[in-house]
Amino acid sequence: MDWGMTNRFSKIIKPKNGRCVMLAVDHGYFLGPTEKLEVPQRTIEPLLPYVDSIMLTRGVLRTSLSPLSDVPIVLRVSGATSIVGDDLSNETITTSLEDAIRLNVSCLALSIFVGSKYEHQTLANLATLVDNGERYGIPILAVTAVGKEMVRDARYLGLACRIAGELGAHVVKTYYCENFEKVIEGCPVPVIIAGGKKLAKEIDVLELTFNAIKDGASGVDMGRNIWQSDHPIAMIKAVRSIVHEGFSLKEAADLLVTEKEIEERNTVVVKQKKI
Repeated sequence: MDWGMTNRFSKIIKPKNGRCVMLAVDHGYFLGPTEKLEVPQRTIEPLLPYVDSIMLTRGVLRTSLSPLSDVPIVLRVSGATSIVGDDLSNETITTSLEDAIRLNVSCLALSIFVGSKYEHQTLANLATLVDNGERYGIPILAVTAVGKEMVRDARYLGLACRIAGELGAHVVKTYYCENFEKVIEGCPVPVIIAGGKKLAKEIDVLELTFNAIKDGASGVDMGRNIWQSDHPIAMIKAVRSIVHEGFSLKEAADLLVTEKEIEERNTVVVKQKKI
């Protein structure tokens, strides 16, 4: 890696421990207004002090994040499909490299859909984006998905991650699964896990994080399991404690309880000041 690429990459995967806590708020690009992300700025601002980077689209970046912020930007640059369309995998590149440079982003992100009807198209998108990223020193995050007929298991997620690495992605985002260590072993670049849909219990989120880190993940890129929580700040602090501080599952769960109490007290104080 040259200087620019190394500098940007270090803002995503922290060189001190090789770990990453990324906040995902790019859901609107295909889901539209999502619960508790209806007004992105309101959701994002309280969480910024606790994240290493934030993944979002250029529209939300320009309208919902201060240009004075020093939080590294992972810019979602693929899309052009929606939840009501025929096929979510029919993505194209939706943001020019010139605009990404203008926005001073630290990383570019796009989805690949291995095993889908549009597998070739999305993999070609990745290859093109890697070429452009290498030209200007911007790392690429490949977000893996698999075709509808495929199960999210180590075999297929391992396939998708390996292909992403082979095509030149610098970081890969995928789902956690049984035998996840095999996915890690077969991927030549760092792997971070997706949080996915909001889990039923808070402890499930912490367990997902703990197991992924234990099995070799470099970090997390979580969204709904953070900002759809009743206590988003407490949740991200607990997740961060596992990723960056090596907390056990019990230690993180205890921290979550403590931070929830603090968050509730702070909320009461804010409400009283408004009265």
